[in-house]
Amino acid sequence: MHTRLTSLLGIERPIIQGGLAYLAYAQLAAAVSNAGGLGQITAMSLPSPERLREEIHKVRRQTDKPFGVNFAIGQHGRPYEHMLEVAIEEEVPVITMTGGNPAPLLERLQGTPIKKLVLVANVRQAQKAESLGADAVMAVGQEGGGHIGREDLGTFVLIPRVVESVSIPVVASGGIGDGRGYLAAFALGADGIEMGTRFIATQECVHAHQVYKQLVVEHTEVDTRVIKRSLGAPGRVVKTPLAEKILALEAKGATYEDLKALISGEANRKLIYEGKPEEGFGWAGQVIGLIHDIPTVQELFERMEEEAKTYLAHCNKVFSDS
Repeated sequence: MHTRLTSLLGIERPIIQGGLAYLAYAQLAAAVSNAGGLGQITAMSLPSPERLREEIHKVRRQTDKPFGVNFAIGQHGRPYEHMLEVAIEEEVPVITMTGGNPAPLLERLQGTPIKKLVLVANVRQAQKAESLGADAVMAVGQEGGGHIGREDLGTFVLIPRVVESVSIPVVASGGIGDGRGYLAAFALGADGIEMGTRFIATQECVHAHQVYKQLVVEHTEVDTRVIKRSLGAPGRVVKTPLAEKILALEAKGATYEDLKALISGEANRKLIYEGKPEEGFGWAGQVIGLIHDIPTVQELFERMEEEAKTYLAHCNKVFSDS
């Protein structure tokens, strides 16, 4: 496939794997890159710059294809500058930025050959990212898992609005998990897609507990909840007893201090690592309604392409008959 995104990143398929806090490590990243997409390491889930360097080396031992390092800035409450320097020293091909203000990272990366992608949730953010030197933007609709925009803009409206508002490539994210969404993203004007939730339910996402994967596979599109809206940082999670408890507390006016332990990285890991839905939460988008199995990444990509071709033929028939 040839799009502006594949040309920019040097990849074969215009598919980017999301940052996936505490899950996006070498095995998954390498599998995605080997299958022709862009796999990523989640930098800020790692405890130190040395561990990031080790993870980068692990990816390079498993693939010679381009890969990225994701920086979830502003969400982990700790400095990222020392981690960024490791990524620069290691000359990683791509750096993506999610959450927080990307300006300092984009400024530091100016003059390097590293490609810079920024996750945005509205037109204003996309235009700002472009003006600061981003090479592409990933626009996420409110259907997506993890942290989403505050305006509740759906992918179907957000993507064409961003496409018509910037000149750099736009990557569609949020609610995409099969060939239909893949094809729709291009119809909306995007140059590629980013998926997060769909990669949780793959065989190479080895850090995700089987209970978490089964929640993603067995739940439907109505089984997600948006937590932390009262704190100004909405994020979509799969429905669990803990998620419902968080929402109940928010409805009663709970403060950040009241919720701190329940929305922490430790609480996140209670579900995704230990499989304890009563004690933990896990990010997931509404696309769980379209996820029914746990394939390899290669199998997933091949299936999505065949599905996209099937639905493209359907579209061609509809228009040729009209």
